[in-house]
Amino acid sequence: MRSVGRFAPTPSGRMHLGNLFSALLAWLSVRSQGGELVLRMEDLDTQRTNAGYASQLRRDLTWLGLTWDRETTPQSQRQEAYQAAFRLLEEMGLLYPCYCTRSRLHRIDAPHATDGVYVYDGRCRNRKPEEWAAFGRLPAWRVRVPDREVSLWDGVQGQYIENLARDCGDFVVRRADGVFVYQLAVVVDDARMGVTEVVRGADLLSSTARQLYLYRLLGLPAPKFAHCPLLLAPDGRRLSKRDGDQSLENLRAKYTAEEIVGRLAFAYGLQPEPAPRTPESLIPDFSWDKVPKQDICLPEGLF
Repeated sequence: MRSVGRFAPTPSGRMHLGNLFSALLAWLSVRSQGGELVLRMEDLDTQRTNAGYASQLRRDLTWLGLTWDRETTPQSQRQEAYQAAFRLLEEMGLLYPCYCTRSRLHRIDAPHATDGVYVYDGRCRNRKPEEWAAFGRLPAWRVRVPDREVSLWDGVQGQYIENLARDCGDFVVRRADGVFVYQLAVVVDDARMGVTEVVRGADLLSSTARQLYLYRLLGLPAPKFAHCPLLLAPDGRRLSKRDGDQSLENLRAKYTAEEIVGRLAFAYGLQPEPAPRTPESLIPDFSWDKVPKQDICLPEGLF
């Protein structure tokens, strides 16, 4: 079966070096297998995204030499597909409305999987329908999860195991404002696009068990996963669009596309020195064995 990879950026600002490296790895992985790369704009939250950023993303990727074979419909135009999956989960009796406020969720006296990430305690799981009207507001909708482990083999991080009930609890699939969440949308989209491998940052590894659970419930084929290490600023901070850290807007004023690609390849051990390279020239030497598990701090002065 032919390998199909994807790059799925959120058009909410200019890409930074961390985004670029995920795109480069996704490109190298599928091209080294003679496969196909698909581009998808993840613009579920239309308040944060816009078509202008999406156009700029396409221009930036083309400038870097990270071409794609086809582009699919943006997520904002795929609501019917997400609604169909939502209805299927509803027919299984697995969905329920949740009226918990954001402030209450972050005050939950339950374990937190990571800083700022709560494990839902099931407060609304068994509420009676007659209680719903008393809240006077629209609910989010959660899917019930079983008390069992989900295991996967990640192409970079190795074995990963998560107990859905203990490590995340019932999770939201549609927000109170009607927006379908990432977990549901990405499963529907990747399956419909025929994606066979997903390459993305290690910060999304913990969400993979939830997605595999949804793949199984919806009867959809799951892809292979590879969660690459995050690229950190020299002082150890996470790179962020919000902070403008190493944004491509600034980098394009200082470096050629080949210089950016070559320095990224050096930072992640794909070549021994930060010499200029094109993405195509890296294909023969690409191997997942060269990509480290741990997050990587950019060497001072590399960019």
